[in-house]
Amino acid sequence: MITASNISKKFGKLKALDDISLTCNKGECIALIGPNGSGKTTLIKSILGMVVPDSGTIKFNGANILHSWQYRSQIGYMPQIGRYPDNMSIGDVFDMMKDIRGPQNVLDEELIHLFGLKEQMKKKMRTLSGGTRQKVSAALAFLFDPEVLVLDEPTAGLDPVASEMLKEKIIAQKRKGKLVMITSHVLSELDELVTQVIYMQEGNLQFHKTIDELHAETGENKLSKAIANVMLKTSHEKNH
Repeated sequence: MITASNISKKFGKLKALDDISLTCNKGECIALIGPNGSGKTTLIKSILGMVVPDSGTIKFNGANILHSWQYRSQIGYMPQIGRYPDNMSIGDVFDMMKDIRGPQNVLDEELIHLFGLKEQMKKKMRTLSGGTRQKVSAALAFLFDPEVLVLDEPTAGLDPVASEMLKEKIIAQKRKGKLVMITSHVLSELDELVTQVIYMQEGNLQFHKTIDELHAETGENKLSKAIANVMLKTSHEKNH
């Protein structure tokens, strides 16, 4: 589905990605985690074609994404902070995105209804709370029924009810055989969602393991404890 081979990217002297190789397949929900500055956002933006790596290749369904943009229509992206024109209404934003995408066979408007956005379509974006903006971003990410969902801190700013609705939606998409990639600092949010974990640090891929492998290795059921356990072990091995 998505294969990155030997991806490196520098910004000045900062090595944001250092020879990263990984494969992400359909039907998986993959957590992309690591401390701030670990390269997660650069990796996501490389997959989305917003950042061009200095070396290495990224393939989407076997085709190199370089100089290609059509593949992006298969990806639904929810940024950490959605930025929209202040003077547009919620309805205007949805209409604009539909215009950009062109005629679609299938629209998935479930989140628009679940989040109560249908009743708020005339509200201007500048008047919205952070939580409602997040709801708009989430509904847009799922709207065109994409094959791949890339969700950057998706539950940040959402109230508990909306957060649960979004989680249910993510689980349903995974069951449909889609690829979901999620970055989050709130690891407890990910426990019931993810099937694999990619852990990054200082531009390096520390590990890419299935949840079952992590549980078996560490004996921990909670994702946060399992990752802490692996990282402690790794740093212990480095120092000895």
